[in-house]
Amino acid sequence: MADITASMVKELREMTGAGMMDCKKALNETNGDMAAAVDFLKKSGAAKAEKKASRIAAEGICRVAVDGNKAAIVEVNSETDFVAKNETFQTYVESVAKQALATSAASVEAMLEEAWVEDASKTVKEVLVEKTATIGEKLSIRRFEKVEADAVVSYIHGGGRIGVVVAAKTATADDAIKTALSNVAMQVAAMNPQYIGRNDISADEMAKMRDITLEAALNDPFSLPKPILQKLLDKAVNDKVWSDTDIAIYEEKKSNMNYLPNFLSNEAKASLIQLALADKETISADKIFNGLVDGRISKQVKEICLLDQVYVQAEDGKQSVSKYLESVSKDLVIEKFIRFEVGEGMEKKVDDFAAEVAAQAGL
Repeated sequence: MADITASMVKELREMTGAGMMDCKKALNETNGDMAAAVDFLKKSGAAKAEKKASRIAAEGICRVAVDGNKAAIVEVNSETDFVAKNETFQTYVESVAKQALATSAASVEAMLEEAWVEDASKTVKEVLVEKTATIGEKLSIRRFEKVEADAVVSYIHGGGRIGVVVAAKTATADDAIKTALSNVAMQVAAMNPQYIGRNDISADEMAKMRDITLEAALNDPFSLPKPILQKLLDKAVNDKVWSDTDIAIYEEKKSNMNYLPNFLSNEAKASLIQLALADKETISADKIFNGLVDGRISKQVKEICLLDQVYVQAEDGKQSVSKYLESVSKDLVIEKFIRFEVGEGMEKKVDDFAAEVAAQAGL
């Protein structure tokens, strides 16, 4: 039996990305033969992958592959951030991005059945199983998306926590255009817009936004226009909706409405909200109130629409992304952007380290 040293375990771990104990076992089983140990880890892959299938993989990285005017972005998940920083895992995800760029599949499930881009003798799924075995965690190709346009650029933020692709229509795709699009890609990563421009927001979405904004305003009576607020206050006082104590506080503090909410009881503030909601139809017909709602919606649109956002590198702190692009080229039009953030919308495992140690110690 060969003497398995720490340096051998370290070498195998760096080659495969597998866990330390798995590497030590593989070397023991193969009498220290490094190549055989790698094969051992791969062969044990199917069983290990099956055991890990129910685990939550919500960490990982995004990567982008670009070929001329085409690009593909992928998110591949792991169970821990430690593995996400592993060089073997990162190299694998880069290969998955190349696979996505070359694929004709419309879904991850279909792509998994295709031949692996770097070894046609294996399927994408078989390679995924191998990597799951050698790395020692459940891995998952969560999603991919492709774009093609006159010009495409990509941006990776936070080591891969966020990946962005921006596609644009342009007469030329020179360095100035690509620099501008790269700046926009960084904007997308930082500001997370939901739409390119306000014209991309559907009528249904706008109606929903208005309903939510209107309800939010009614649920915050002290932010309402003063004439509307005063009518609600008068009703609360004159109709004895409030307690005598709150009415007394109102009479004492009404000269300064900004501080009044600080002194009223929670019950008084809750009843004022109910009065506003009960009078929703009348308040909604008020022109001043509609102006307030329109203003708040306009502010939201500027936050969620890329072209309306303030360009983060604007020297005056006011220039919009739209104006910035115009300053670069009037022919430059953003056609699409894709933003992947690792784990968004997924349940994440919360580890109880103390409980894990206690369990292993049999406590």
